[in-house]
Amino acid sequence: MLSYLGIGVFLVLFAVFVFLGVYGRNYKRGDLKKMDEWSVGGRHFSVWVVWFLVGADLYTAYTFIAIPSSVFAVGSIYFYAVPYVALTFGIAMWAMPKLWKISKEKGYVTGADFIKGYSKSTLLSVLVAIVGIVAELPYIALQIVGMLSVLTVMFHGISDITIVTYLALIISFVILAAFTFMNGLRGSTFTAIFKDAIILLSVMVVVIIVVAHGDLSAAFTSLGTKTAYFHLLPIDFNAYWSLFLMSALALYLYPHAITGSLSAKSRKVLRTSQSLLPLYGVGLAFLALFGIMVYSNSSAMSFLATFATASRGTYVVPALIFYTLPSWLTGFAFLGIFIGGLVPASIMAISQANLFTSNIVKEFKPDLNPARETVIAKIASVVFIFIAVGFIFIFPLTFSVQLQLLGGIIILQTLPSLFLGLVTTKLYKHSLTAGLLVGLGFAIYFMEVANHFSTWKTTLIATNSELGPFFIGLFALIANLIVVGVGTLVYRYMSKGSQIAPKKEASANAQVK
Repeated sequence: MLSYLGIGVFLVLFAVFVFLGVYGRNYKRGDLKKMDEWSVGGRHFSVWVVWFLVGADLYTAYTFIAIPSSVFAVGSIYFYAVPYVALTFGIAMWAMPKLWKISKEKGYVTGADFIKGYSKSTLLSVLVAIVGIVAELPYIALQIVGMLSVLTVMFHGISDITIVTYLALIISFVILAAFTFMNGLRGSTFTAIFKDAIILLSVMVVVIIVVAHGDLSAAFTSLGTKTAYFHLLPIDFNAYWSLFLMSALALYLYPHAITGSLSAKSRKVLRTSQSLLPLYGVGLAFLALFGIMVYSNSSAMSFLATFATASRGTYVVPALIFYTLPSWLTGFAFLGIFIGGLVPASIMAISQANLFTSNIVKEFKPDLNPARETVIAKIASVVFIFIAVGFIFIFPLTFSVQLQLLGGIIILQTLPSLFLGLVTTKLYKHSLTAGLLVGLGFAIYFMEVANHFSTWKTTLIATNSELGPFFIGLFALIANLIVVGVGTLVYRYMSKGSQIAPKKEASANAQVK
């Protein structure tokens, strides 16, 4: 169990976090009864605020729990996260300024708004909204896993640890729901800055101490029998590139990434903040290495051995911090990881609420007044946070990264509608709808096949002995794109035919006369 000093530091800093969340409503003050103000902060945020806010979407439990856990349990293939982060910012530099400009001109607050605007398809925009909401749920669940891991290590040794851990988690989510409800995206601005500052400092301190005092050679020696830790096996190459490429394409399709991007006050601000985001990738690389560094700490390894294999990896980073840093600094770092789940969960819930009210509720009640719309969005954001808890039980905790990858598979199916819509508006709307449904159908089928119609444990599907496994999102997206492409070509061909036929008939009538 963490010492009283460490717990005291944790609680004091958490109180500061709560204060910043509530005080955030005063930042760039606006009318929080308006959807635009509550959901995207009135598009007033500066370069550094957007940088921290979007960075808060990235430095989540995925970064400091899921990836180190997977590296610890499986090995080098999960370093895919490093090139994925490097590539995704290039995609963001191209796509997000375009989307921001159109959204600013048209008053859009979601990606589904944009899709409806150019496709003139209510059905497509509603489906995209539903897909976006569902895709966020496992991602929010991953944040909950990260928070649970910190609380479990912090209170380890207490006889009724389960009760204490879940009680602390419930209290935290009540606080999260409260300031998300009251303040919207503004409530996440100062907390995002606070969270990232703590995490970045903690990562630097842990790396320095582990390298200075730990026996890294012993860590790699202990992995000598596990070649996957040293080399990416040829059989895993296709899994590796499909994981990082599809993950890079998926990130800025997520509603929360779009919400953060649309909060910028100008295209220049957005582009500048995006260009600085690769700095976060440096920290991610070190955090991934924590999955190996932990092997150099015998105390941490002994602690991890007390947990079942299915959940052991989840506690890698908290255990390494606990047995490396002094108690007061451990409390500091634990708070960073803990709120590193709270802040992204808040932003994700806000983005889900945007989609629910703007693209689903208003389609059935178009005369909904702005104040009522915002109230519904606030309530929805709280509901979605608690629904996400159920997704914790889909995958074993050690492989919690699969929660994020599952969300990626789902959200990838909106790529033709969103990203291709930024390039051309000539894609046939019904083809986009059919492609989306086919992609989702293939995704579910491949997930079942890959997991032998049993509990979902992986998002990779085997092909043959030579090609090895691939990320399921790749095949689902290919099926989606084929349907969109073929459907659009058939529609154009038939449209040309229908235009030519009347002309021939008119010509024949003229000759008769």
